[in-house]
Amino acid sequence: MVSTPTPVCDFGWQAPDFELPGVDGKRHTLASARGTNGLLVMFICNHCPYVKAVLDRIVRDAGELKALGVGSIAIMSNDPGEYPEDSWDNMVEVARTNDFPFPYVLDETQRVAKAYGAVCTPDFFGFDGKLALQYRGRLDASRKETAPPDVRRDLFEAIRQVALGGVGPSEQIPSIGCSIKWKHA
Repeated sequence: MVSTPTPVCDFGWQAPDFELPGVDGKRHTLASARGTNGLLVMFICNHCPYVKAVLDRIVRDAGELKALGVGSIAIMSNDPGEYPEDSWDNMVEVARTNDFPFPYVLDETQRVAKAYGAVCTPDFFGFDGKLALQYRGRLDASRKETAPPDVRRDLFEAIRQVALGGVGPSEQIPSIGCSIKWKHA
């Protein structure tokens, strides 16, 4: 398993559109996922220890961001043929067990991950109300192990700043996680 850091934030980059099937039986788009004050796009999966370490914090932060008018969506782009824990049935179970307050969708073709330039799980993209990128960083100091409960909530504080003022922080610490598991051609 390779640990991969995310690139730095490309401020103002516009969110690519998508339409993907969700574990809730609905199709979700960029427009349906966004909130009035922004959108958090998260590339996650079921098997990654980096995601598992922070999944409850992702759920908490997305719920709190919703109250600030920020929508959230989680996209699973890994190849479940190579990583069975990332299968559709397991996606349904993970979303149900963790009571996701956001859509969990499958990017089976991996086109959305490529369009966003996603490199790892978790990979977070925080957009303002006009869907311009304002944050590309970590959730918090957690790695494969969960950081202490009183650690700074980097992602939440950054997206809160975007929701209230429209601009993300100039200093951002990259996220790190398992590389996206690309399908072989």
